[in-house]
Amino acid sequence: MSGTRIFVTGATGVVGRRVVPLLVAAGHAVTAVGRSPEKRSALERQGAAAVDVDLLDAAALRRALHGHDAVLNLATHMPRSTNRMLLPSAWRENDRVRRDGSAALVDAMLAAGVPRLVQESFAPIYEDGGDAWIDESWPVRPAPYNESVLDAERSEARFTERGGTGVVLRFALFYGPDSTFLHDAMPIARRGWLALPGDASAFVSSVSHDDAATAAVAALGVPAGIYNVTDDEPLTRGAWGTALAAALGAPPPRPLPRWLTRLGGSTLELLSRSQRMSNRKLRAAAGWAPRYTSVREGFAAVERRILRS
Repeated sequence: MSGTRIFVTGATGVVGRRVVPLLVAAGHAVTAVGRSPEKRSALERQGAAAVDVDLLDAAALRRALHGHDAVLNLATHMPRSTNRMLLPSAWRENDRVRRDGSAALVDAMLAAGVPRLVQESFAPIYEDGGDAWIDESWPVRPAPYNESVLDAERSEARFTERGGTGVVLRFALFYGPDSTFLHDAMPIARRGWLALPGDASAFVSSVSHDDAATAAVAALGVPAGIYNVTDDEPLTRGAWGTALAAALGAPPPRPLPRWLTRLGGSTLELLSRSQRMSNRKLRAAAGWAPRYTSVREGFAAVERRILRS
C-alpha cells in the first residue's frame, strides 16, 4: 500500500513522530496533525503536510480528510508523569480524545469516504492469564481510568460495520529513550527496586516505540480486526527488572511491597496482572516482526541512545 494519502493524528507523540518519517520514506503522501506552530514546523521538516485540526470539530475533520486513503489515529493525551497516572482526574482529557475524538473521527471518515482506519489501543486491559499465551480473543477488563480504550475500539467496530476496514492495534507496555515511564523507572531501579507492581513471577508484555511505529505502518495492509503489538518474548516482572538493572549497571531489583500495590487501587491492580501476550496474528497478517525480541535487547539499546543524547 505505497503511494497513498495517509492522515495521521497524534503525529507528534512518541509513536507518531516515528511513524511519519517511515510513511514518507515509503512514498506515501502524509498529512499530519500538529496543534502548535512548532509542532507543525517539525512535521513539515519530516516531509509531511502539517495541519491544525481539532478532533472534536466534525466539519473541519471532514474537510481535512477529503481525498485520503487511510487514517492512523494515534492521538492520546497521557498524564505528564507516572505519579499523575494514579490520579483519575489526570485521565479526563485522554478519555475525551479516545471516546469523543475517535467517534468524531469515524463520523468524518464515513462522510469523507476514507476507506481504512488504524486505531491505537492499549493491550494491558486483558484479564490475568498466568503463564498462558494471550491472544486477541482473551477476555478484557479495563480499570475505571482506562475504560475509554473500549470506547475507541467500539468506534473502530462501527467503522467496519459501515463498510470500512477498521484495524485496532493493542499496544503493549511502551518503552524507549523518550518514555516517561522508563525515565521514572530508572532511578527506582538504580536504588535496587523493581519499578513494576505485581508478583515477580507474573508476565509483562512490552514493545519499543520504534517497533510500535513499524507495526502501525504495517497495519495499513492487514485485514480488519484487532491485533496485539508486543515483542516476541514477554518476560516475568523479575526478569524485566533484571534486564533494566543490567542495562543500567545496577544490581538485580527487589519486588515492591504488596501493600504498596494495594494502595494503588484498580490502576495498580490492572498493571499487576500477568499478561503474556502473543503477536502471532500481526506477524502472520503483516509479515511484521519487532526489531527487539525482548526488553533484554531493547533496554540495552535504549540506554546507549540515552547516553549519546
